[in-house]
Amino acid sequence: MPRRSPREVRAAVPGGQSDGAVSTLLINACPGPPACTAVHTYLFVDGLDVITRSDSRMAGLDPRRLLRPGGPLYPTDMPCTVDVATQEHPEPGPDRLTILVRLRGETVTWSDLMYPGPDDGPIEEVRFRLKQYLSEVERAFAALQDGP
Repeated sequence: MPRRSPREVRAAVPGGQSDGAVSTLLINACPGPPACTAVHTYLFVDGLDVITRSDSRMAGLDPRRLLRPGGPLYPTDMPCTVDVATQEHPEPGPDRLTILVRLRGETVTWSDLMYPGPDDGPIEEVRFRLKQYLSEVERAFAALQDGP
């Protein structure tokens, strides 16, 4: 069997993910009243809504809480468990959605995830380039400050 280059192997992985793949983060917020009862954070990893795909009963926490400078989504040398969503209407089952955020060199890792990826296979961990990650958190916080 002929050997394939790492690029070809990565391209052949369903959904474009591999163990060392780097993801892209996009953060958005709903506008709040009157469209919604409160302002919620949306976390998109590689175009997928992590919160809704993890547990459709959950709504993202207030972005002012998650995105503030030095806030819970900012990575540190010590791994940190971060609440990112909670149930809007209490039902049986877990009432919070948490992720483990850690920094290793120039890579931010989210783990303790469990949501279906593009191929419906489970996503348990994602990695981001530190520069893209911090730029997106800062962009989303600035957009929040600018208001509608």
